[in-house]
Amino acid sequence: MQVSVFRKSSFNAAHRLNNPVWDEATNKQVFGVCNNANYHGHNYELEVEVRGEINPETGYVYDLKKLKEIIEENITERWDHRNLNLDIPEFKTLNPTAENIVVVCWQILRAKIENKYQITVRLHETERNFVEFSGE
Repeated sequence: MQVSVFRKSSFNAAHRLNNPVWDEATNKQVFGVCNNANYHGHNYELEVEVRGEINPETGYVYDLKKLKEIIEENITERWDHRNLNLDIPEFKTLNPTAENIVVVCWQILRAKIENKYQITVRLHETERNFVEFSGE
C-alpha cells in the first residue's frame, strides 16, 4: 500500500533568463521581460511529495519533520533572498527557468532521501505558472 505525504515550503529569489550564446535581440524575443539585465524576482512555492509504504512501527510514510529539515537546509536556506544566476552554483551555467529549478530541487532532494521512496517536486513560480518533476 503506497501513500503520499507532502511538505510545502517557499523561498524568494531573483533570476534572469538568458542564453549566453544568443544575441541580445534573440534573448529579448524568447524571454521577454524575464531577460531583464537587472534580474527580476519571484516568491516561489515548493511542494515536495514523498511516496512509499507506511512504516508499521511509526505509522509514518516519512517523518515530515525530517523532510522539512532536508528542504530547509538544502534549498530554502541556501536560495532564499538570493540571485539564482549569481549566488547558486547549480545555476552558474544552467538557465534558471522554472523547469530547470524544479529538476535541480529534485536532484538535491533525491540525494538526501532514500531510494525506496518516490519523490515528486512541484514548483509554483507564480499563482498561475507551475512545473513538476518526478525524475522521469
